Amino acid sequence: MAVAKIDLKKKFGTVVRDRRTQLGISQEDLAERADLHRTYVSDVERGARNVSLQSIAKLASALEISVAALFPEEVHIGKPDVARVAGNHRDRNLVDVLLVEDNPDDVELTLHAFKRARFANEVHVVRDGAAALDYLFCRGKYSSRKPAEGPHLVLLDLNLPKINGLEVLRRIKADKRTSKLRVVVLTMSNEKEIVAECNRLGADSYISKPVDFQRLSQVTIQKSVFKSPTDQDIRSKHHWALR
Repeated sequence: MAVAKIDLKKKFGTVVRDRRTQLGISQEDLAERADLHRTYVSDVERGARNVSLQSIAKLASALEISVAALFPEEVHIGKPDVARVAGNHRDRNLVDVLLVEDNPDDVELTLHAFKRARFANEVHVVRDGAAALDYLFCRGKYSSRKPAEGPHLVLLDLNLPKINGLEVLRRIKADKRTSKLRVVVLTMSNEKEIVAECNRLGADSYISKPVDFQRLSQVTIQKSVFKSPTDQDIRSKHHWALR
């Protein structure tokens, strides 16, 4: 079945323009609210600009809506706590990713970073440290899972409810069942003490939020985790996948 190609930039620009019109503000007003140049806003609305994740967050705030509302159809939620890139079929060879994040906007920004990079991987989302450990150790509502099902990469926020991220990291690395699991810590802080503690507990790497594809790819390009694009992939606009 043929699938119509969607111009995501134009679609995003339309949402921004429609919301701005709904608020009754001009492009100049929106630019001032978002601390962006007016020509930048104009380019966004025309679909002529590659918008950074920081600018997306600024626009959402200026338009008084959530980041998710700017992408009403970009990410499909197939079932609770599971997100897939829209339009892709599941490939059993792809590595599952566990995203542990309680902030809805940060979840949407991270999923959008995967979407923009054209990842076909399944991303599981849990909202607190206790749920993350239950998922990884197949307990509670995740007791029907099999350890062999993954995940193979964890994106772990530090400021989590119930059990904080540092404790989740400690338990992951202390258990022989999960000690080899690759963990990338997501943090708003660059404090040396936090970084040192993450390193001591065995974090494989860490990146500052908000997550974008450049930051993510810089810390996940490892053989057996990240599949470099083939020549054919490059010709098809970099359809990359974690493997």
